[in-house]
Amino acid sequence: MRHSVLKYVRVRDYLRSLVTHELAVGDAIPSERLLCERFGVSRMTVRQAVDALVVEGLLERKQGRGTFVAPTKLDLEARLASFGEEMRRRGMEPSSKVLATEQVPAAPDIADALDLVAGEQVFYLHRVRYADGEPIAIEQLWMPSLLVPGLFDNGPPASVYGELRRRGLDPDWGEDTVAATEVDAQDAELLGVRVGKAVLRLSRRTFAGETACVYSRSSYRADRYVLWVPLRAPRRALTPRSSELRQPAGGPPYNNGGDRRDDHGGARHGDGEQSKAGPSTTRAGT
Repeated sequence: MRHSVLKYVRVRDYLRSLVTHELAVGDAIPSERLLCERFGVSRMTVRQAVDALVVEGLLERKQGRGTFVAPTKLDLEARLASFGEEMRRRGMEPSSKVLATEQVPAAPDIADALDLVAGEQVFYLHRVRYADGEPIAIEQLWMPSLLVPGLFDNGPPASVYGELRRRGLDPDWGEDTVAATEVDAQDAELLGVRVGKAVLRLSRRTFAGETACVYSRSSYRADRYVLWVPLRAPRRALTPRSSELRQPAGGPPYNNGGDRRDDHGGARHGDGEQSKAGPSTTRAGT
């Protein structure tokens, strides 16, 4: 068993090195026969190695044609930026195909996300997002009509965040929820993938200060995206020592309950939790 596993690993690592250092996107990998001869292994072992790299997204199979180097996955970073800004940052040209623009009553879940009452009017935008002409994501978004009157008067804006900034609403924080699911028939056709392929479902609330500006739901092709999340070591909780509970002369004021202010002016409670009164300083992104 151990000898068989080592053979599989050798073939896999050889192919990974080829993809990384020698082959380009779209190039075919060596045939199963050549790999069997080179490493003295069975076709089953070769297929196991290839399958592993297909799962990783380094290789892709094309029915009736063979196995090829897959396009490089884009990192879906937690960053508050528009799709167009993210694609240009990667040196790619963004574009969109608009599927629907409407003004509709907010369903209860949409109203809740935008801090509205169910039935209030919202602008709805449904579109496919492209990078260098390839469909990458499907996006649905809702914005309060009273916040952005006349949003579609001259057609949908090329950049929703850009339109908000133009109106004096600077998106400065947000929150994302990400899940992996299988794509349905309708979205599969729009994305150019097979039904049942994996997609990343991202729901986002975007705020300007304390105002909920946009709620969006996007489906990203999992074969073109990998979620990248930067991490930091936890900061020391700002919990006052017992001797600090008595405010020193000329020192910074504490509010009721022993709270104190952090470096950004946000309230911190004695247990280190940030006050819910203002927006989180964590940035989320598209």
